[in-house]
Amino acid sequence: MTRESGKSRRVSHRRIKNSRLAATGRHRAFSALTASPGAHAHYNRRRNIGDRYHAALRRLFNRMLGQLHHCLATRQRFDETIAFAAPVLPPLTTAA
Repeated sequence: MTRESGKSRRVSHRRIKNSRLAATGRHRAFSALTASPGAHAHYNRRRNIGDRYHAALRRLFNRMLGQLHHCLATRQRFDETIAFAAPVLPPLTTAA
């Protein structure tokens, strides 16, 4: 998309989303908060990091979509303990 005004010219990227998918994702992620302890823990981790409510829900839905893709691609059953496992952080080293 190009916008021109006098001497200036600005070329920007147009961002489009599927509104129905986004709305469905918000509802699905919100319902997963009460039904899935792993999803609720993931949501709480994102909130503690500093994400706002909608950002944390969006990230939860993105995680759920990634899990769905993995299950369909590898023909594996969904396992919540694997899907929402807490991230493993490398051990901290002390400076001498």
